[in-house]
Amino acid sequence: MADKKSDDGLRKLQKAEDAKKAMAEYQAAAAAVDANTARLRAMRLAKEAAEAAAAPAKAAKKKPAKKGGSEGTSASLSQWLKDQQNSGHRS
Repeated sequence: MADKKSDDGLRKLQKAEDAKKAMAEYQAAAAAVDANTARLRAMRLAKEAAEAAAAPAKAAKKKPAKKGGSEGTSASLSQWLKDQQNSGHRS
């Protein structure tokens, strides 16, 4: 019986050491992911800043939007209804 108790103690000690090693590996992996995330975020922000700086120069050369469709029209509702009736959409 005394032999079994000493084995239990060794097993508990072994499990505790394994748990410490596993936790250290987990924390190292998490730190690596955090560092990589920070590096990628910095790269993305630098790219966005460069694009934002270049965007105003391109915006001045942009062509005006085409008129037509439902966006940007200033036709009244009554005119739209007349167009609907004339095109056969409302019977």
